[in-house]
Amino acid sequence: MYKYLFPAIFFIFLNASVHSQQLIPLLPDNENILLTVFLKHDQDMNNIQRRELLEESGWRDIFPPDGVEVVNHYVMMGIGQVIVLRMPPDLLRRTNVAIERGAWGAYQTEFYITYDLIEANNLSQ
Repeated sequence: MYKYLFPAIFFIFLNASVHSQQLIPLLPDNENILLTVFLKHDQDMNNIQRRELLEESGWRDIFPPDGVEVVNHYVMMGIGQVIVLRMPPDLLRRTNVAIERGAWGAYQTEFYITYDLIEANNLSQ
């Protein structure tokens, strides 16, 4: 009896998984992604030093790259800046390079692919 139970459960799980993937598109209709960028302050430098580094790198001229929209830009006290970007997936590499060239040294960086939870909930209906 048990030797038939595992294949049956596996088949049900596989079938349900394939069906659920067909309901949710890989990208939203507009084919944009959201990316959250953390620019963490380096505690070894003050804002004047950080601004000098950013000016030397041309940060304001290269970020955000053309075609990338800043959705939100917050300052988190004690942490740094949090920027939410909207872009087509093919601009991800260009965005990464702009941050590497402009922000490294002044900030420690972290990146997170992001999604709109309200929109995601609407997809499952």
